[in-house]
Amino acid sequence: MTTPTDLFHRLTEGLAEGRYDELSPLYAEDAVLVHPTTPPRPRQLEGRQAIHELLTGRIGATMRLVAHDVVVHETTAPEVIVAEYQNTVESLKTGRTIENANILVIRARDGLIVRSHDYHDYLKLAAVRGSIEPVVDAYAQAPAHVRGPVAPRPAELADRKSPLGVFQRLCFGVSDASWAELPDLYAEQTDVRHPFLPNAPLLKTRDDLRAHFASAGELGIRMQATDLVTYQSTDPEVIIGEFAYEGELGGKPLRINNIFVVRVRDGLIVESRDYGDHLGLAATAGRLPELFASLGDQTA
Repeated sequence: MTTPTDLFHRLTEGLAEGRYDELSPLYAEDAVLVHPTTPPRPRQLEGRQAIHELLTGRIGATMRLVAHDVVVHETTAPEVIVAEYQNTVESLKTGRTIENANILVIRARDGLIVRSHDYHDYLKLAAVRGSIEPVVDAYAQAPAHVRGPVAPRPAELADRKSPLGVFQRLCFGVSDASWAELPDLYAEQTDVRHPFLPNAPLLKTRDDLRAHFASAGELGIRMQATDLVTYQSTDPEVIIGEFAYEGELGGKPLRINNIFVVRVRDGLIVESRDYGDHLGLAATAGRLPELFASLGDQTA
């Protein structure tokens, strides 16, 4: 039987080899493909034909994608994997190349992908195409986000030392603006990265996290975690969580979709890769040009 991991590798190998018109058969006829962080709003494609048109059109006609540094997390749900990887992206229009981060949540059934949540670094994709202006225009023309309901928290959180319990307390601690307490969820020596944020410093100590959360508090951002879905890795230390923050910044409503990959040991976070929608956050703050400029010359 074809596994979710097999399907992921066939997908990335096909993209690298430019076989775009052969890839949609990896998906079920009624497959759903979600891009939670695409500018200016999340996008959902339904059906194999819509996915085929994306693969052969917007992707195949404009880019070459070669995956490397792949890490596949198998989960306790046999249908689901989470794959982290880097792409070397070449723009067929500009000839430029850039490295960008990606993470996919793939659910497969009967040897086909039935649902995939694909998170990509859209800032880097704009850079390799040569201009941030289409992204700026897309946000400017999009209707304002209408705040939706916030899902209630669990009546009782998981055990404080479990990966799920730590992850819940992290998300809801941000909701409660418990900036001073949040660093205590991390080990004294840790490794926290923000792959979608250009030049984000590696946070290596609890003191680094104190400064990080203090700066978040100074922004005046108010957010509530909602729609939390977690996947327990077959590695008992690792949990992956998809969720959103609903809130406002500077009086403007926003929704920021995220996926975090967190390793918890002895009740403390020793490693975390936090893939957040920094484009959406910067757009709400009116700082897209500054975010783009922070890339510097990362294209070749």
